[in-house]
Amino acid sequence: MAVVDMPLEELKLYKGKNPRPADFDKYWEKALAEMNSVNPKPAITKADFKCSFADCFDMYFTGVNSAKIYAKLLKPKNKTKCPAVLLFHGYTGSSHSWSECLAYAAQGFVVAALDCRGQGGKSQDTTQTFGTTFHGHIIRGLDDSPENLAFRQIYLDTAMLAKIVAELDEVDEKRMAAMGGSQGGGLTLACAALVPGIKKAAPMYPFLCDYKRVWEMDFGTGAYIEIKDYFRKFDPQHKNEDQIFNKLGYIDIQHLAKRIKAEILIGVGLRDDICPPSTQFAAYNKMKCKKQMLIYPDFGHEGLPGFNDIAFQWLSKI
Repeated sequence: MAVVDMPLEELKLYKGKNPRPADFDKYWEKALAEMNSVNPKPAITKADFKCSFADCFDMYFTGVNSAKIYAKLLKPKNKTKCPAVLLFHGYTGSSHSWSECLAYAAQGFVVAALDCRGQGGKSQDTTQTFGTTFHGHIIRGLDDSPENLAFRQIYLDTAMLAKIVAELDEVDEKRMAAMGGSQGGGLTLACAALVPGIKKAAPMYPFLCDYKRVWEMDFGTGAYIEIKDYFRKFDPQHKNEDQIFNKLGYIDIQHLAKRIKAEILIGVGLRDDICPPSTQFAAYNKMKCKKQMLIYPDFGHEGLPGFNDIAFQWLSKI
């Protein structure tokens, strides 16, 4: 079998390369305390999009650093105590289109699709940081304190969205799910790690895992090119390499993975040259929850045939 990474036997044992900061757990407990101190003040208004079986809304809420965060919200008509699913989008993009949300709404789910702050949607990025922002969210805040890392705030936005949705009258808070691919897969795992109430999560080839492994594989292209660019422009002799990867460890999904209590269904392509399989296995192998992986040996960072249908049926049994 042709591979772009380790043989499958080694992937199943791989535990990650990027360092884990010594105060990692305290960092995230403090972050969650900050988020919980914020009154999200959700504002929900009827959207222009109309559907015969669901009511569609534009929702804005307040996240950390007073950012206004946007999400699409769909509620099945005339139903209460519904399961809910949170949808997270790919890097630099925006929330799923209304039509992409309809299958879950038709199945009786309340659906919430997040716009990540500072990317291609309507959410604000209000974080003030020192240092470069060239050119991406992984390195945004890297020259500042760990509390100003952009993905810290985005991970907290996923948790705040879950909190808001769980409190809706139409939602059964005991049947909450999350899903997404690439960045959306990473955010799915972040949300499940930070919100114990998430019961099922279906990430596909999650991004944001094991940054040092990506760099050592020379896969610093595409979604991860900002790590290579950061070194080339701001630390060309790698004098601060240890500190940089240690700081990135705060937003490394593999280190959050052991917190996950949800049941996990993950799809991985072994020829993925955007999010290398080993980085995904680094997170998966640290999970202590009930989990299963669907492996696609001949597929890369692309549609994985049947995965979304399998995930739909699996989540529908929540």
